[in-house]
Amino acid sequence: MAAPRRLQLTLALLKPDAVAHPLVSERRLFPQAVHAAILRHQFLIVRAKELRCGPEQSRRFYREHAGRFFYQRLVEFMASGPMWAYILAHENAVPLWRSLMGPTKVFRARHSDPDSIRGAYGLTDTRNTTHGSDSPASASREIAFFFPEFDERRWYEQDEPRLRHGQLFYSPEERVHRVLRAQEADVT
Repeated sequence: MAAPRRLQLTLALLKPDAVAHPLVSERRLFPQAVHAAILRHQFLIVRAKELRCGPEQSRRFYREHAGRFFYQRLVEFMASGPMWAYILAHENAVPLWRSLMGPTKVFRARHSDPDSIRGAYGLTDTRNTTHGSDSPASASREIAFFFPEFDERRWYEQDEPRLRHGQLFYSPEERVHRVLRAQEADVT
């Protein structure tokens, strides 16, 4: 039997349109529905937090898009309300999360992938409910941006091998998966 492949990390954001500004009553359950989808697709939630970005932080996060026609609209939108940030782990975290989100353009998502998060909940190309890293390098950079206290190297050395081999439990109160410590593993 082959050993499980090393886990990969990615950043997932639930944007302000999904968290603070539901337009119809069904959208009020959106953050919980996405959280449930994350768990259903067997992602491990390494960290999760609600946060709010100011305009300057949003400009820094999206600086690679500076000068593009949508940049200012995107910065203002991302600073408009609270968001949820997640560090997700899975063998193929980056492509799996991007697939679950669906196409960036909501019109395309509704037609080609209506069961995706953006196909089901996206409003416009800016208000498309979610963000996901587009590569492992972007994931590392983006995780450090939103979770500066997270030590990725230490996580890969200490926690990843234990999580990969199933030494974990899900804490609904914290909304994250936790590594079982030696004394907890002996009890369970």
